[in-house]
Amino acid sequence: MTDITDAHTAVTSLKGKRVIITGGTTGIGRAIAVLLASEGARVHICGRTPEHLEDALKRINEVGEGSGTAIDLAEPDNVTRYFADAVSWLGGLDVAVINAAVPANALSETSVQDLRYQIATDFTAYLLSAHAAVDRFGGAGDIILTGSMSAHVLGPGSTIYAGMKAGIAGFSEALRRELGDKDVRVALIEPGKTQADFHYPDIDAEEQKKKVRDETMLRSEDIAVAVHFALTQPRRTVVQQMTVVPRRSEGE
Repeated sequence: MTDITDAHTAVTSLKGKRVIITGGTTGIGRAIAVLLASEGARVHICGRTPEHLEDALKRINEVGEGSGTAIDLAEPDNVTRYFADAVSWLGGLDVAVINAAVPANALSETSVQDLRYQIATDFTAYLLSAHAAVDRFGGAGDIILTGSMSAHVLGPGSTIYAGMKAGIAGFSEALRRELGDKDVRVALIEPGKTQADFHYPDIDAEEQKKKVRDETMLRSEDIAVAVHFALTQPRRTVVQQMTVVPRRSEGE
């Protein structure tokens, strides 16, 4: 019989892992939650809309075990409150997938009020969520940050979003170096254009489906698989940065 024991690296099981996923009620976050739950992880998700939360939890609990909270992480103290509630339900924390985000456009076309909200959601809440996760890891842990190709593909309408995602990319690499000796892995997943309600109303559901068929847009599940890969590698490895884009770039 052929010995193939050295043909693959060791794979880390997700069974029993206690996972928080911010922005886990729709799009990429929902896909991540469903996949990890199907692999035996216990997941706790949050999102701003109760109807989306209910829908996501119905699917998660068809394949595994999950709970969640409807909450806006942009509001002061809500990150701390959410992590406390989620960790209480989970009984501890092994993985934090920091994913909750809202769209943002050109700086000159955005009101100060909207700008403050976008920063609070897409940047401040990311850092606060990472801080809350580190405080609650009982030992080894994983932080997955959802970034964006917008950090690299700079267009005139992406000023605010690109700036924040570039900041998250720098934060992710520095945090990996800071926490490596504490047995906490930090990975950055940067999706290209991905099917999600994030793009409404500019690209409606039917147009998104067409783009997926044309292979100019990804499915949210494609990004979930990237997160799964990062989490299942041996503890000695870190997926510092993974960029996942459609095969056909549509001129981006």
